[in-house]
Amino acid sequence: MFVDRVEIELQAGRGGDGCVSFRREKFIPRGGPDGGDGGNGGSIIVVAEAGVDSLAAMAHRKHWRAKSGTPGSGSNRHGANADDLIIRVPPGTLVRDSKHNLVLRDLANAGDQVVAARGGQGGKGNARFKSSTNQVPRESTPGTEGEQRMIVFELKLIADVGLLGKPNAGKSTLLSRVSRARPEIANYPFTTKKPNLGIVQVDLDTEFVMADIPGLIEGAHSGAGLGLEFLRHVERTRVLLHLVEPMPMDQSDPMANYQAIRKELEEYSADLAARPEIIAVSKAELPGAAELAEQLAAETGREVFTFSAVTGEGLKELLGRTFTMLKDAPE
Repeated sequence: MFVDRVEIELQAGRGGDGCVSFRREKFIPRGGPDGGDGGNGGSIIVVAEAGVDSLAAMAHRKHWRAKSGTPGSGSNRHGANADDLIIRVPPGTLVRDSKHNLVLRDLANAGDQVVAARGGQGGKGNARFKSSTNQVPRESTPGTEGEQRMIVFELKLIADVGLLGKPNAGKSTLLSRVSRARPEIANYPFTTKKPNLGIVQVDLDTEFVMADIPGLIEGAHSGAGLGLEFLRHVERTRVLLHLVEPMPMDQSDPMANYQAIRKELEEYSADLAARPEIIAVSKAELPGAAELAEQLAAETGREVFTFSAVTGEGLKELLGRTFTMLKDAPE
């Protein structure tokens, strides 16, 4: 199951209480205070780990609690510190405080981590309060409570190339043709309901990651359809590969479809709309593909590719141009 947004409750461990104790041994009439400190509570740490590809582990566990520290005891024995609780998430996960809408950290790379909830401090035992004027202290301090937080995890897939286009534009078919990814493919819109990743092998030493983003519709930037759920995945891509089909099933105008997607990108993020973009007319085996490519080139003033994932026509040229643009695109 692919899960890319989860809200959970975190409760860090409480610190152990300090101890009030006095040394009482034979032949030692004035032993003095010997109460130990309490142990620290466990913190909750979120770590990005390679190999984790979904937030599904958090989907069915809404409450995460770290263990508390143990109390101090006599003979100046300090309580044990509780172990930290580690939550492992995929690289590319944004950790956000739900109540204050505050980004704690963007765990973009494997190994990145953040303390999402800090454990409580252990209390002080009465041995800490001993002084020349207070030789029999009977006070101690309790351990402090650990932090409690509502946290939202948002996964933004990390890919080099993001496939864009209207529903049924041929994105999944292209991904399945150039990589080993096997997304669902059917002759109707919205067959892709979750992003898919595939590794495209250019040659023996060169490869890049391509993401198939589910089809966008007008109003996606404001939440129409599943727009906001998937537009955030495009944010991590370095190059956009925009597919336009010549004969849409809904009889819509291909040029208008291209312009609508561009508008959604601009409304969602000016930075995203400014990313390097390759325009390609899919399904080149259909009538009108060449004419549409010429029209798009005239409208945008850029080179427009045509390809067919069925026959393989134009795929080599398209992938070559994509790789060339990736080399020049910023990380």
